[in-house]
Parts: sequence; structure tokens; C-alpha cells
Amino acid sequence: MQTYHFLKVEGLSVFYREAGDPNKPVILLLHGFPSASHMFRDLIPILAKDFHLIAPDYPSFGQTTSPNRVDFVYTFDHITEIVEGFIDRLGLTKYALYVFDYGAPIGFRLAMHHPERVTAIISQNGNIYHEGLGKKWATRAEYWRNPTQEKRESYRTAFEPDTIKNQYLDGTKNNQVSPDGYTLDIAYMSRSGTDEKQLDLIFDYQNNVKLYPQFQQYLREYQPPLLATWGKNDASFIPEGAKAFLKDLPNTEIHLLDTGHFALETHANEIGELILNFLKENGI
Repeated sequence: MQTYHFLKVEGLSVFYREAGDPNKPVILLLHGFPSASHMFRDLIPILAKDFHLIAPDYPSFGQTTSPNRVDFVYTFDHITEIVEGFIDRLGLTKYALYVFDYGAPIGFRLAMHHPERVTAIISQNGNIYHEGLGKKWATRAEYWRNPTQEKRESYRTAFEPDTIKNQYLDGTKNNQVSPDGYTLDIAYMSRSGTDEKQLDLIFDYQNNVKLYPQFQQYLREYQPPLLATWGKNDASFIPEGAKAFLKDLPNTEIHLLDTGHFALETHANEIGELILNFLKENGI
């Protein structure tokens, strides 16, 4: 059974989903853009018998407080600070990380800050390598080098309903993706003021790319068990990003699935089974 909660962290009301026995090993589920913890709605029941699952929404995502830009600086460092505060408030001292999209730079910051806490990492299209960046990232790199207002405005297309819908559908077979996920994301992204906050994060994403060498150094130094379950048809984070883990973690387990960016929308059962087997094999 899933339960739904709010927890105060640095004056914010952080929403999270929880399931499973608190005495079982913890998996912290970190969502991506433009989604929220609801993206794990099909995965959580598969894992809940064996694990304690916790899935928070970030500030200005899902049901968590969306403070204005005067009171809250929208950077990945700051969001990570909130997630760390959330973890500390819950008293979590050991957990596996499930990282997807935006969840990857947040999760790897957490891992670098507290490597002793991380029992394993599941990366589902959660990229930390230049090799994993699709063609669109060249345009973003140019924007970061030359950040004009015109270029910033051009990224408003990222929040348009058709763009969000296509993020779900691209790379999938016809009639396999429920409209529930993208319809809810469209509603969240259409809230007043959300666009400017999300534009701030798009600009700040450059700092995630700058941290790639440090994320990779963390892997080389601590060698956490890592499972890469990757939608191989993802145009944003291409399969080379999954394969690149082998450079730093030769024992990485990689599965390239015939789906797109939001792989859980079509392959939740398969990913769930892969996670159960992987964590069992690693004694977690």
C-alpha cells in the first residue's frame, strides 16, 4: 500500500510517496523533468514487498511547495540541499538510489556528499557522461556559452503540451503509453510562474555537466553496484550514456530497452524485475 505525506524542510512542504516495510532496505526514487514522483506509480507496487520506497517531489515539481524566485534560487545545488534535508529529517542512513533524468545530477551529488549511505545505484536514463548527451545538447551548450534573453525565451517550448507529450511517446510503440502521466505533467507545468523557475533550471543544467568528472571520480573511488536500465530510443540521453558507466565501473549491469525516455511508462514490470534481481545478487 502506498501512502502520501508532506514533510517540512527549510520552510518548504515536501510531498513524498512511501511504501513497503520501514525495516526493509530503502530505495530513494528521484524523478526527472517535467515529471514528479507519480512517475513511479507502476514501479512502487513491484518493489514494495521487498523494499522501503520513498519518492519525493522537488521544489516546484508535483505537490511540493513552489516558492517564488525571490525567495528560492532554482539551481540543482539548491534542490539537492532540500533533498538532503528531507533525507536527514526522515533519518535515512542507508539507501539505494534510483536516478532518472534530473534525478541523476541530484542523486550523484547526494552520493558524493555521503558515499557511506549509498548501497547501490539504479540509473534509468540518468546520464553523467558527455557520450550520453543527444544532439539537442549542442544547442544548449551554445546557449550556456552565450546566454541571451532570446535564447532563454526559446526554451519555453519545453513546457508546451505537445513537447511534454512527445517526451513520453517518442521512441515507443503505438498505444503503449497511458495519457495519465503526460496529462498530469502538462497540468503541473502550466501553473503560474513555473515556466520561469524551470527556465532557471535549464540554464543551471550546465553545472551538472561541469560536475560529470567528479561524478565519475566518485564511481571510480567507491565502486557502488550500478544497474543501468535505459530506454534505448531516448533522444535526450542516448544509450552511449549507459555504456559509458563501464569505463568507471567495469561490473555495471546494462539493459537497453526498446522504449523511450520515460521507460517506466512501458517497461515498469521489466525494470522492476531487473531491480529485484540486481539488488538480490548484490546482497541488498
